[in-house]
Amino acid sequence: QVQLVESGGGLVQSGGSLRLSCAASGSAFSINAMSWYRQAPGKERELVAQLLTVGFTNYADSVKGRFTISRDNAKNTVYLQMNNLKPEDTAVYYCKCRTTTGRSYWGQGTQVTVSS
Repeated sequence: QVQLVESGGGLVQSGGSLRLSCAASGSAFSINAMSWYRQAPGKERELVAQLLTVGFTNYADSVKGRFTISRDNAKNTVYLQMNNLKPEDTAVYYCKCRTTTGRSYWGQGTQVTVSS
């Protein structure tokens, strides 16, 4: 079992920055991939950024060049640095991890609101 807790969301003006954190506990040693998703009202949940333990990263086209995913293994924490935020980035952001057993776990989500 892995537990994920997100933090760092909030209200920011367009062009501003936020850093989201996702702290993993439990069997965090078994995590081999961590991702950030987001879901805006009335829309489907979408992948924002992905980080594999081998260092591979993947970003949605809409956030490339603005968002950066990183991980602090000592703290079992993954971050999403979001710069130059736009109103269309407004959503609930979720952290997801996948373990070596193939199981996936989700955090509870954190709200990001970007005002124009």
